[in-house]
Amino acid sequence: MSNILIHPLEPVIFKTSEILILGTFPSIKSFENNFYYSHPQNQFWKILATIYNEAIPKTIDQKISFLKKHKIALWDVVCECIRKQENSRDDNLKIIKPCDIEKLLKKYPNIKKIAVTSRTAEKILKKHFSLLTLHFALIYLPSPSPLNARIKFDQKVEIWKKLLQLT
Repeated sequence: MSNILIHPLEPVIFKTSEILILGTFPSIKSFENNFYYSHPQNQFWKILATIYNEAIPKTIDQKISFLKKHKIALWDVVCECIRKQENSRDDNLKIIKPCDIEKLLKKYPNIKKIAVTSRTAEKILKKHFSLLTLHFALIYLPSPSPLNARIKFDQKVEIWKKLLQLT
């Protein structure tokens, strides 16, 4: 049996954060690089940089500054799991323990919107945190993963912009 993986990253969140974007679980590249959305083909940072008409942040410090400036927080919905194969697909995860999203939201009451970047994250959030739906509209953002090639980059930018109400 595979080893249990423990989420290696703390949430990136500030007292001023208003949007919480949740993924499922860090990719193998994110584990290696010790930060969220670190696969070079993942479009997460490029989408946000395009929306805000800024340069794509490259370093961890630049990414943290970018998030703080735009009042965005990042975390994931899974804190412990088993990765059944050596790739980062959500369907390879066996969930053991979800992250404590409710505790995070109590600590950071400025959060106004919760968005997820995968259907798996959305499903886990709805299953484990039904009380959240009373207070937050859950926004599904098309996955920035390179595996989500059905939607072109420009379409993702427009959808994210509209759903996050940044137009």
